[in-house]
Amino acid sequence: MANAHSENITEHAGHHDHVHDHEEHHESLVSKYVFSMDHKMISRQFLITAIIMAVIAMTMSIIFRMQLAWPGEKFGFINAMLGDKWGKDGILDPNMYLGLVTIHGTIMVFFVLTGGLSGTFANLLIPYQVGARDMASGFLNMLSYWFFFLSSVIMLSSLFIDDGPASGGWTIYPPLSALPEAMSGSKLGMTLWLISMTLFVVSSLLGGINYIVTILNLRTKGMKMTRMPLTVWAMLITAILGVLSFPVLVSCVVLLICDRSLGTSFYLSDIYIGGRPLDNVGGSPVLFEHLFWFLGHPEVYIVLLPALGISSEVISTNSRKPIFGYRAMIGSMLAIGFLSFIVWGHHMFLTGMNPFLGSVFVFTTLLIAIPSAVKAFNYITTLWKGNIQYTPAMLFSIGLVSSFVTGGVTGIILADSTLDINVHDTYFVVAHFHIVMGLSAIFGMFAGVYHWFPKMFLRMMNKKLGYLHFWLTFVCAYGVFFPMHFLGLAGVPRRYYTNSNFPMFDNLVDINEIVTVFAILGALAQVVFLFNFFYSIFRGEKAPQNPWNSNTLEWTTPMANIHGNWPGPLPVVHRWAYDYSKPGAERDFIPQTVPLADGEHDGGGH
Repeated sequence: MANAHSENITEHAGHHDHVHDHEEHHESLVSKYVFSMDHKMISRQFLITAIIMAVIAMTMSIIFRMQLAWPGEKFGFINAMLGDKWGKDGILDPNMYLGLVTIHGTIMVFFVLTGGLSGTFANLLIPYQVGARDMASGFLNMLSYWFFFLSSVIMLSSLFIDDGPASGGWTIYPPLSALPEAMSGSKLGMTLWLISMTLFVVSSLLGGINYIVTILNLRTKGMKMTRMPLTVWAMLITAILGVLSFPVLVSCVVLLICDRSLGTSFYLSDIYIGGRPLDNVGGSPVLFEHLFWFLGHPEVYIVLLPALGISSEVISTNSRKPIFGYRAMIGSMLAIGFLSFIVWGHHMFLTGMNPFLGSVFVFTTLLIAIPSAVKAFNYITTLWKGNIQYTPAMLFSIGLVSSFVTGGVTGIILADSTLDINVHDTYFVVAHFHIVMGLSAIFGMFAGVYHWFPKMFLRMMNKKLGYLHFWLTFVCAYGVFFPMHFLGLAGVPRRYYTNSNFPMFDNLVDINEIVTVFAILGALAQVVFLFNFFYSIFRGEKAPQNPWNSNTLEWTTPMANIHGNWPGPLPVVHRWAYDYSKPGAERDFIPQTVPLADGEHDGGGH
């Protein structure tokens, strides 16, 4: 089978690949730091690019939150940042407001939570944790990063053109996105958005195919599928979801480009602009929604699953306990992956969908709560009576469990087609998906950065600054998104430039102010992280070989980033990744490379 085949490949690789160690001295700066094919360097490139994109998106959110909290107020920094055209007299222009909302959402969903999480941690952990010298194809891996980088640059460049960035919301629904004459944000900015996202999909597909092939074919001797850490399982399922769903976005985008430029009518029908009828007939914007959300819902789990995989590893390591229900965790991730493809219609309950079809989507959406609950309960049971080490990574992982449960509860309301009618397109939806997807994924990302920073940069981050960062972020995040539920229940619509035109919302201005103050404080809290991160890269305390007393293979490699990861032959795996606090063992952790004693049971199920 593939496993036996992989053992042959990796043994063969062991004789040849470690000669790469000697090549390191001859590498130029460009081939080492820019066009690198080393999975470790590529993971750092993804991480630092994602951090820069996250700072930009966070700044955008502060600007439009200021407008929502204090409509009509003049803020000098808005004029300084956006210029006279979009921030005249310090007041945000309504067109730019929608542009900032659009680009903020796009950057966070795709460039930070998808590219940042999968690009960073799949690249770093897959070869390390399955015992491979590198990815299956270093060249495709390098291309994956550079397509991601080019896509990021094109997306940001739309902020600097005359007509402004794309302004259709991050979902870019037609007809706004299909008619360049509809508004300024439908012109060149929208074209750049479409080009950028196409390049992003190319990056994701190159990366995803590489991850799948590496996991299936390059596992080291003894690394059965049931001995893989849950991080690798999460990355495998995420990559499969991406390879299956991202091409649908490309088809969706191609049809939109045809409508914009070639006069077709895939998404357009019976539209008037300025009282003049267009000659487009026969299309339907609902077709766009079907195509977009067929990607859009698996995308939620492309974002979430890596974060859940990271937190599985961190929670088990820092509880000093085996992960509870290893097989159930794998099963729940597979179930989430499968179900994520048959729930997209819950985004479309208000499109005039047949009520029977709506009820099918209600059923499948509620069904996905079961494997999600399995994961949450397994985390809690792993923590139960554990000898918990409260590292910053552990705090963020526990924060992820909190936000995953909190956001999941409101998902039950949105999953019901009759209840959804009341809160659809209000701030209730914004609150729900920011908590369940945005916060959980960001917490998982922070947990991963704190936990594997010693492996990436060979130094330790400052623990006290990590604690400060966690508590400020946790409190501010709930301060931002929890009150939004009440705005949504009161009927406040999302994406509106101001609600001051509606007297019924006058009493809710205070809540918007509270949300914005917490958003500003939360943004300042990230300065603590940024300082800690960049300072520790250069000045942090040198990291020991295995700072968290962890079992997985990455901690057996030398504390120097060499080609091929291991200087000699590849390690041989004898046990699963979660032998913590095993009765009768001398220490509370047993690395995967330690052979099983006579009569000892392998926790992976063998």
